[in-house]
Amino acid sequence: MTDEAATAALFKVCEIIAHWINLKGNYKRLRQEGKKLKAIRDAIEAEICKDRITPATREWIAKAKMIESEVKDLKTKYKNEMGHPWRLVRIWAYPILGVEMKEKYSQVHSLWEEGNLKREELDAELPEPVRKRHAAKIEENSSLHMAVQDLLSFLEDEQIRRVGVWGTVGTGKSTIMQNLNNHEQVSKMFDIVIWVTVSKEWNVEKLQEAIMRRLKLDMECFDDVEDKARRISEELKEKKYLLLLDEVQDFIDLNAVMEIHNNIDSKVVLASRSRCVCYDMEADELINVKRLSPADAWNMFQEKVGHPISSPLIKPIAEQVVKECDGLPLLIDRIGKAFRKKGKDVSIWRDGLNRLRRWDRVKTEGMDEVLDFLKFCYDDLEENKRDCFLYGALYPEECEIYIDYLLECWNAEGLIHDADELVDDTNAFRDARDKGHAILDALIDASLLERSDKKKCVKMNKVLRKMALKISSESNGSKFLVKPCQGLQDFPDKKEWEDASRISLMDNQLCSLPEFLQCHHLSTLLLQRNDGLIAIPEFFFDSMRNLRVLDLHGTGIESLPSSISNLISLKGMYLNSCTCLIQLPPNIRELVQLEVLDIRGTKLNLLQIGCLTWLKCLRIPLSSFFRGIRTHRQFGSISTFASLEEFCVDDDLSEQCWDEVLKIVMEEVVTLKKLTSLRFCFPTVDFLKLFVQKSPVWKSSFFTFQFCVGYQDNTYSQILESSDYPSYNSLKLVNGEGMHPVIAEVLKVTHAFKLVNHKGVPNLSDFGTNNMENMLVCSVEGGNEIRTILCGDRMTNSVFKNLEVLHINNELRLRSVCQGRIPHGSLTQLISLTLTKCPELKKIFSDGMIQQLPELQNLKVEECHQIEEIITESENLELEANALPRLKNLILIDLPKLRSIWVDYSLEWPSLQRIQISECHMLKRLPFNDANAAKLRCVEGQQSWWEALEWEDDAFRESLQSILHLQIAQPQVCM
Repeated sequence: MTDEAATAALFKVCEIIAHWINLKGNYKRLRQEGKKLKAIRDAIEAEICKDRITPATREWIAKAKMIESEVKDLKTKYKNEMGHPWRLVRIWAYPILGVEMKEKYSQVHSLWEEGNLKREELDAELPEPVRKRHAAKIEENSSLHMAVQDLLSFLEDEQIRRVGVWGTVGTGKSTIMQNLNNHEQVSKMFDIVIWVTVSKEWNVEKLQEAIMRRLKLDMECFDDVEDKARRISEELKEKKYLLLLDEVQDFIDLNAVMEIHNNIDSKVVLASRSRCVCYDMEADELINVKRLSPADAWNMFQEKVGHPISSPLIKPIAEQVVKECDGLPLLIDRIGKAFRKKGKDVSIWRDGLNRLRRWDRVKTEGMDEVLDFLKFCYDDLEENKRDCFLYGALYPEECEIYIDYLLECWNAEGLIHDADELVDDTNAFRDARDKGHAILDALIDASLLERSDKKKCVKMNKVLRKMALKISSESNGSKFLVKPCQGLQDFPDKKEWEDASRISLMDNQLCSLPEFLQCHHLSTLLLQRNDGLIAIPEFFFDSMRNLRVLDLHGTGIESLPSSISNLISLKGMYLNSCTCLIQLPPNIRELVQLEVLDIRGTKLNLLQIGCLTWLKCLRIPLSSFFRGIRTHRQFGSISTFASLEEFCVDDDLSEQCWDEVLKIVMEEVVTLKKLTSLRFCFPTVDFLKLFVQKSPVWKSSFFTFQFCVGYQDNTYSQILESSDYPSYNSLKLVNGEGMHPVIAEVLKVTHAFKLVNHKGVPNLSDFGTNNMENMLVCSVEGGNEIRTILCGDRMTNSVFKNLEVLHINNELRLRSVCQGRIPHGSLTQLISLTLTKCPELKKIFSDGMIQQLPELQNLKVEECHQIEEIITESENLELEANALPRLKNLILIDLPKLRSIWVDYSLEWPSLQRIQISECHMLKRLPFNDANAAKLRCVEGQQSWWEALEWEDDAFRESLQSILHLQIAQPQVCM
């Protein structure tokens, strides 16, 4: 062997030894790096559940597992090699194995570094507690702000799990929900907030997918709806969460979606156009989002325009623009942004206003999106409900429409489908009215109509009305001519009315009508309250054979023309308050389809309508029985109206000389066998007794009544206004004395009771507490004998268990509401308590009475000059802190001796929103602070009283400044 060969061999041996040494080092490093990789993989898999792993993380874990397997193979190969270190055939493999390990080490290290980053980004792969949403700013103390505050209070209440927010399109429901989602208090209350906008095409699976996306759960692992619900429930079971559901249109079974019953600490807030949906979703509390007040609407409009509107030229126009938006935040937002572009040019602003007023005919920027929303609400209705909605547009904007009247018009027009098929034909008219109420309720639930402050009325807002008129104008089968309240003196041109199916010209100044109106398709004609209209042309009705509703009430007509006989389809005719109407044509008998006739306030008599024996609903004045009749026996017979279901007799007489006539009338009334509703004034209890004993309908469970017993003067309304409490049986006793057995019988089925100037009864309990179990409303007025309303000392069983409203007015000798401790369970449903003009009243909540009022929401005390304490301290020593949990409104007026509402801050006022205090100059301290009256939204009072108040907490006084409404007392003028 040469020296070169020997040297080469030695070098090779050294190289092999070096590779062997490096192999051991590479193996050691690879093994350590492999352990680190496995550790971080295990940590990631432990911290992120497998069904929330993102695709990128899943791919990384797969790579890690594959490399871990390859490392394991290399370890096995290394051990095999090390088991036979001097076998020459293997020695040559050391370099190759070492290189593999070195490369694998690099791969493992790289993957470990990537895993380290993954772990650092782990929080990003977990759902954030609150995902902020873009939310329009809402003004502090605005109605939208109040709604958010109310929601926060509900979320803090452990007894409330679900809250429904409902209202018409564009009122700001989504804005409220978005601001709630973003509120800092919400993030402190809940571990996670889940927002879902529910699409029209929603189903359980789509809702689950939205929630799983929010929770960053992998949906591919679950195909079954029940499995997904279980997985969502498992994910949330240790969390306190808030579920916000926006734009809910139908009932959602949340147990099917996410097994929500498993988490009792979490809450749901849903927003819907429909109140009914909120009920179906088992909402514990509802918030009705109404249109903005004029002040709130103006503030919002200015904000959207982007600068204060101070120019004396532009401001009046801007105010009209806001008025056209009718308090709808969605419309104010869009219109405000559109007017922002108009700068300060008065002409451009004026043009914009004119276009806005004609948006139903002229394309107006900002309206398209709003119209789409509104049209969606309309399209979502069933066909007959659409027609009923459109009918409401015949009345002036914001007009209060009497519910009973509207339902009668719907029925006459045939819009209440299949009413006769609900039951047998015995009470078809009542059944149609009941079904009409269901339709009305559906329209109110859908926020397309709204109840007015008077419970007897509904109204349609301006924007919805314009949309309804636009829809009708585009319809082939239902053209409207609608021009109420426009000061019209002449009837519109022929081209406007010849194709109309419905005409509304009410509340104008029409003095004459066309000689002939060629309207073959006309089904409704509304001409009411044109008081200058004194005559109807002889042939005016000749072509109106399809007319179903004719309203002429409040006009000056003296008679109807003979062409009235052509109205062979007429079902409803309203002539009430036609004070000059004295004559009807003999051929009125041709109106064989007529069901509703109202002649109250006319000079007609019963004989003139006696041929219309098929009427279902008749409203007449008492004087019609004998007006123009020389003898009592000549007047028409009510008993011939055998089909009559609803009968209303207005007492327009107060003379006691008509007792004999009324006895004959009552003997006729008791023969009516189909009556379902009677409104009547009985001069004495004996007349009421006659009806109760002889009428075949008195015992019927479907019979409803509004009765007044006793003679009355002009000081009092004729009957306890039944329409203020629709569908209630009401009884009013006027100038009576003592207690009669028939009164006890009627009281048992009475819902609303009013006692006026009654004698011989020192307290209401004397009417028999067992007789008043069904009473919901009670009003006591006038008289000098009642000392207390309830005498607890003589009671063993609870009383007024269902009473919701108690009004006491002008009771001169009343000393207390309750004397002695009343039995447990009494007054537990009372919502409103009003005490007015009771000069000797000293105690309101005495003898622990306050403990019985968990539902009281409204308390008003006025002109009770002996009252010193609202809650008497000496008689409420063990008063619980949450004694009035639902009290919302507290009104105290003209109480010159009042010193205290309550002695200190120990009571909680969790629902109190408004206090009004006037002429209570001795009241120096209020029992409210930040802690016990957190919901307070409005304080009204006089400047002098406010300045004289004493405060322990100046910070609370300052916090009330933003909700304070003060009046400067006007000096008295001596004459």
